[in-house]
Amino acid sequence: MQVKVFDLQTHTWSNLKTYGKPPLSRGGHSVIPTGTSLVIFGGQDANRSLLNDLHILDLETMTWDEMDTLGVAPSPRSDHAAAVHAERYLLIFGGGSHATCFNDLHVLDLQTMEWSTPTQQGEIPSPRAGHAGVTVGENWFITGGGNNKSGVSETVVLNMSTLGWSTVTTVQGRVPLASEGLSLVLCSYNGEDILVSFGGYNGRYSNEVNVLKPSHRSTLQSMETPVPDSVSAMQNATNATRDLESDIATVQEGKIREIVVDNIESEPMVNKVEETSERLLAALKAEKEDLESSLSKEKLQTLQLKQDLTDAEARNTDLYKELQSVRGQLASEQSRCFKLEVDVAELRQKLQTLESLKKELELLQRQKAASEQALNERRRQSSGGVWGWIAGTPPNQQDDA
Repeated sequence: MQVKVFDLQTHTWSNLKTYGKPPLSRGGHSVIPTGTSLVIFGGQDANRSLLNDLHILDLETMTWDEMDTLGVAPSPRSDHAAAVHAERYLLIFGGGSHATCFNDLHVLDLQTMEWSTPTQQGEIPSPRAGHAGVTVGENWFITGGGNNKSGVSETVVLNMSTLGWSTVTTVQGRVPLASEGLSLVLCSYNGEDILVSFGGYNGRYSNEVNVLKPSHRSTLQSMETPVPDSVSAMQNATNATRDLESDIATVQEGKIREIVVDNIESEPMVNKVEETSERLLAALKAEKEDLESSLSKEKLQTLQLKQDLTDAEARNTDLYKELQSVRGQLASEQSRCFKLEVDVAELRQKLQTLESLKKELELLQRQKAASEQALNERRRQSSGGVWGWIAGTPPNQQDDA
C-alpha cells in the first residue's frame, strides 16, 4: 500500500517512504486519524476478498503495525464509516459485503485493543454502504449511502457518549445527497460549523455540493440556488463567500443545496447529555489520575530496569573479558599439552631405542664373556704346554698323564 502526501502550499503530491509491513493493497477501507497515528480498517483487496484487519501507521516514525485485537471483530466489509471518540474509541458503522449491507455498530478500545458491540439508543438507521460521516464534538453525522436497491435519503447523527441515534433531515427523490461514494467534511463559515458534501453515485456520477448548517432555529429550511455554467460563476462564488453569510456558491452542473436544521437535541436530552458528560468527565479524570499514578510507577520501574540493565551489561562485559582471558590461558595450556605430548612421544621412541640397545648390549656382554672364557681357557692350555716343552714333555704326553 502506497502512502502519498499533498502539499497544500505547493499543490503537489509526493510518495512517503514507510517502514514495517504495509497492509495489502485495497479499496473501500476506512482511514481515521487519532493522535499521531492513522487507523486503517477493512476494505477489499485486488481479488475482491473482503477484509476486517486493522493497521496503524505511526505518522512520527512512518512505521506500519498490524494490530492483534481481542473480542469479536466486525465481519469483513467495505464502504463502511469510521470515527474516533475521546481519542480512545474507534467506531465502525455499516458497510457491506458483496450481497448484504449492514447497520451494526462496533467499538474498538484503542488502549485495550478489544472489540465490543454496545447497546444503541433510539431508532437504529437502516443498513447502508458507501455512506460518509464526520464528527462535530460528540456527534457523528452520517449521510448518504445505499442498500443495493436505492440510495439512503436520511441524514442521521449518533451521540457518541450516549450512543443515541437521531434523524437530522431527509431529502426527497433521487438526489445526489442520497447516493454512494460521496464525501463529507466539517468546515467553519463565519465562525459557524457547517457540513459540506460533494459528489456521489446513484446511477450517475454527481459533482453537486450540499451544505448542512446546524442552527438554533425551530424550523427546517431548504434553499436551492441556480448556478450558471460559466467561468464568471466562479468569480461570483468567490465574492459571495467573502461577503454573504447565507449564500454559498460554486461552479456546478445544476444547483447548490443549503439545508439549515435546528438543534438535534431537545432541552431534556441536552440536560441528560450534560449530566452524562459530567459523569463521563469525572470518570475520565479519575481514570487519568490512575493512569498518571500507574505511569509514574512504570517510569520508576523503567528506571530501575534500566539501572539493572546497565549493571547486567557491566557484569556481562567483565565476564566476557574474563572469558577471553580464560580462553587465552586455555589456548596456552593446550599448546603446552601438545608440546608435552610430542616430548612424551619422542621419549617413548628413545626408550624403545634404549631397550633395543640394552638387549644388544646384554648380547654383546654375553658374547664377550664367552670369548673371554674361551680365551682364558686357551691361555691356560697354552701356558701348560710351554712348561711341558721346557721339561721335555710333549703336550700330548701331559694330556695322557
